[in-house]
Amino acid sequence: MAYWIAKSDPETYSIEDLKRDGKTVWDGVRNYQARNNLAKMELGDIVLIYHSNINKAIVGIAEVTKKAFPDPTSDDKRWLAVELAFKEMLQKPVSLETVKNDIVLKNIALVKQQRLSVMPISEIEYIRIIELSKL
Repeated sequence: MAYWIAKSDPETYSIEDLKRDGKTVWDGVRNYQARNNLAKMELGDIVLIYHSNINKAIVGIAEVTKKAFPDPTSDDKRWLAVELAFKEMLQKPVSLETVKNDIVLKNIALVKQQRLSVMPISEIEYIRIIELSKL
């Protein structure tokens, strides 16, 4: 199992929307590195949902329920999407500021590659984020 962070503008599609819908196609990714990360996702992988623009915080957990397939929002077959299912809300959002100030997390892609919309994280980083959400 692998761990990921996927960014979403909450005014476009929020964790609350995912909770309501139960699952969604995670589409519209138009960055090659992020697309390559989508291609690496496997069934059962865990995806932390990060609200960008507003709040700037990790807010919930989803699971990959369908591996990468051509993005239905594009005619260009190079772009990919995955299907994600809602798992749970975090007890407390973990802000970008908290991530930046945490010794374990200060070098993750969320900090170092802030424009990347889909990024891998390690199991240790995932566990630390969950710990921080319970403080």
